[in-house]
Amino acid sequence: MTSGVPATPSGAADEARLVARAAAGDRAAFAALVQAHQGYLRKLLGRICRGDQARADDLAQEAFVRAWRALPQFRGEARFRTWLTRLAYSALSAERPALPRVDEAPPDAEAQADFAPGADWRIDLDRALAGLSEAQRHALLLCYGADLSHAEAAQVLGWPLGTVKTQLLRAKARLRTQLHAWEPTP
Repeated sequence: MTSGVPATPSGAADEARLVARAAAGDRAAFAALVQAHQGYLRKLLGRICRGDQARADDLAQEAFVRAWRALPQFRGEARFRTWLTRLAYSALSAERPALPRVDEAPPDAEAQADFAPGADWRIDLDRALAGLSEAQRHALLLCYGADLSHAEAAQVLGWPLGTVKTQLLRAKARLRTQLHAWEPTP
């Protein structure tokens, strides 16, 4: 498994068995699901929360609590990861007024420049992402950051598939413009 996603059909079957056991109340099976998906979810939410990892961790924890409570109703129509991401977005929507404004700089951007290799690229990318509309950013993070299909991202966001595709096209065009200085020269 990579990033909590089953890499093989047997991995998907193993996950389906874990989900079924967890839905029946098996705490150890649910703990295995949490362990398999918490890194992915915390990283995704960290990007959505623009580096506020404490807030991202709180949202991830809320998503897992919601998952534990709702697991008996999970019908398996989507991947567990997609369903879990939807629960995380529900937790995010519940506290939507707390989202930072788009024009805010990422936290500790200057500290990153001093200590992290490649931080200049990361800072430019964070600024470019901050310049996207919220819809564009969420579509981009789900499809590329979370590796969800367009259909899965549409399901998580509750949008029509065409809206996700449109937001992705707009986001990529805007990022291409904002990050043109990073393009390799021939």
